[in-house]
Amino acid sequence: MASMIVLSASAVPDHLRGALTRWLLEVTPELYVGTVSARVRDELWESVTACVGNGTAVLVYPSNNEQGFELRTAGTQRRTPVDFDGLTLISFTRNSKEMANLL
Repeated sequence: MASMIVLSASAVPDHLRGALTRWLLEVTPELYVGTVSARVRDELWESVTACVGNGTAVLVYPSNNEQGFELRTAGTQRRTPVDFDGLTLISFTRNSKEMANLL
């Protein structure tokens, strides 16, 4: 069964952006929305993780859990999903500039 997905892909190669627009609508730069099957979603995500390079990507899709969605991330990011008693929370990593300012 098809379900709606949201995919954000920042600083990724142009060929990946083009591949995503074959299946999803780019509603704003670097933000894609569409209704696809789980198989297509997983294949798109494999393509994203293989090509993300120094960019970042986040995929959100419906799931049968308390929050009603799951998310996946790829690339170098300051935000990391963390499971907290079945809820997905976001942990922030401080960058080196912030760490230097604390010292």
